[in-house]
Amino acid sequence: MIELEQEDPIPQGDLALQITALPRETNGFGDIYGGWLVNQMDLAGTAMSSKIAGGRVATVAIDRMAFLVPVAVGAQLSFYTQALEIGRSSIRMMVEVWSDDPLSSEWRKVTEAVFVFVAIDGSGRTRSVPRRA
Repeated sequence: MIELEQEDPIPQGDLALQITALPRETNGFGDIYGGWLVNQMDLAGTAMSSKIAGGRVATVAIDRMAFLVPVAVGAQLSFYTQALEIGRSSIRMMVEVWSDDPLSSEWRKVTEAVFVFVAIDGSGRTRSVPRRA
């Protein structure tokens, strides 16, 4: 896992998704639901791992997740992905979420997690990830 307490941290990997946190995604305290955030992380990781796999992938695990700060309504969220390991049929992908808080103008890391995706064929069976040149 990438160190969470870096001095002047910067996003690791490639920008895969940007989205604004809307009021409909909040809990009773006005913060964005963690489950909604995980869903968006899965979308970002799926988009990038499917490019690596050359097709359909399925999420099989999420490992080592930590929420560092709450997300306010209106925050611009940026999702960065980085392939950590590419196996025969699986891809371990780090997904980081960064927030540009509209009230404080702070750029800060919200969460990160390692997602594991498996390449699957049209029948939903595991297939090999194509070798990279």
